[in-house]
Amino acid sequence: MMHRLASLMIGAVALVLILGASGATAQTGPLRIEITEGVVEPMPYAVPNFVAETADAQQYAEQISRVIADDLTGTGLFREIPREAHISTVASFGAPIQYADWKAINSQALITGAVSTDGAGKVIVKFRVWDVFAGAELGQGMQFAATADGWRRLAHKVADQVYARLTGEDPYFDSRVVFVSETGPKNARAKRLAIMDYDGASVQYLTGSDAIVLAPRFSPAGDRVLYTSYETGQPRIHVLNVGDVQSRIFQTSEGVMSFAPRFSPDGRTVIYSLTNGSNTDIFAMDIASGASRQLTFAPSIETAPSYSPDGSRIVFESDRSGSQQLYIMPAQGGDATRISFGEGRYGTPVWSPRGDQVAFTKQNAGRFHIGVMRTDGSEERLLTASFLDEGPTWAPNGRVIMFARETQGADGASALYSVDISGRNLKRVRTPAGASDPSWGPLQ
Repeated sequence: MMHRLASLMIGAVALVLILGASGATAQTGPLRIEITEGVVEPMPYAVPNFVAETADAQQYAEQISRVIADDLTGTGLFREIPREAHISTVASFGAPIQYADWKAINSQALITGAVSTDGAGKVIVKFRVWDVFAGAELGQGMQFAATADGWRRLAHKVADQVYARLTGEDPYFDSRVVFVSETGPKNARAKRLAIMDYDGASVQYLTGSDAIVLAPRFSPAGDRVLYTSYETGQPRIHVLNVGDVQSRIFQTSEGVMSFAPRFSPDGRTVIYSLTNGSNTDIFAMDIASGASRQLTFAPSIETAPSYSPDGSRIVFESDRSGSQQLYIMPAQGGDATRISFGEGRYGTPVWSPRGDQVAFTKQNAGRFHIGVMRTDGSEERLLTASFLDEGPTWAPNGRVIMFARETQGADGASALYSVDISGRNLKRVRTPAGASDPSWGPLQ
């Protein structure tokens, strides 16, 4: 298991080359889906099975094209035209596109591709995207290669390119999520760290279940994970190297509880909460030197800190006003400004990768919500509502939020869900067992 995880880390999905254009004339008005806060009519598209150019590539050709379709359709922005409705087929990668046949079934975009294998055990996929109604290629064809066990990453990379070309936004499919996998009854849950593709596939376990683990957080490069463990009997921060699945205790003061860690955007600093006696404050530690500094000094509970993308500010939760609310302060500490003023309590703030919004958990009138607001506290919008929704984390492009939802009652279980920042496309993320505390990593 660990060997396979390491091979996925270093097994190289590499950009091999960019193919020349197929001879189609560039468009003056490229096909583009318009994403607004209103209702989006999904763009119809077609993705025939990719062509297998070598005998042993057949299984990969079908699987890769299916994952591409799942990625695109799963956004809620695209609608796949069923293959049984296709009029023509794509016999080879270089075959002319029969635009009239695709127009007849109202396909606005067409994705074609081919898969081959080589003697070194690599799987190679090449693809093109076509604007059917303009009768032209959208961008240039591309080619990716990976070891055989990385074929899913190939599919995600192709889907990322298609998504970016059709939406004009940064992609997010070729990314991973670290989370807490949960098994057993609600009053005796076994918890261990796990990592998966953004869509719940390729789950790998990073720790055992002999100690409670909480709140894993990816590093900006995706190579390390911070988390809180009760291995020593009290909460202590650990840092785990994802490549070799080795962890160590993050050295903070002895005899105190440290928790809620998160990396700075440059990966050089860890910000966290430390409880000493009845007071909890926020600290920052330089990873290289081990030097730490206290950032908050209020006689209250300050926790769940999160840096802005440029590293200049920190959003956190505090009960200094008498109830749990959100505040922003300079990254070096200092005066904090309250940004949450709605009814109820606010917690677990996370700064958007785009820098313009903060996601949070809100509790009000017996219900929990995942919401977003501008960094000045304006334009608050609640995206979900349930018995217990908590712990939002952003996709690398700032378009989608993943969170944990727990059902009510003695048999209640936790699961991961995702939702678009417009509040549309709420859906469950499949995991082999219960799951909580997701942290979305960077684009790989």
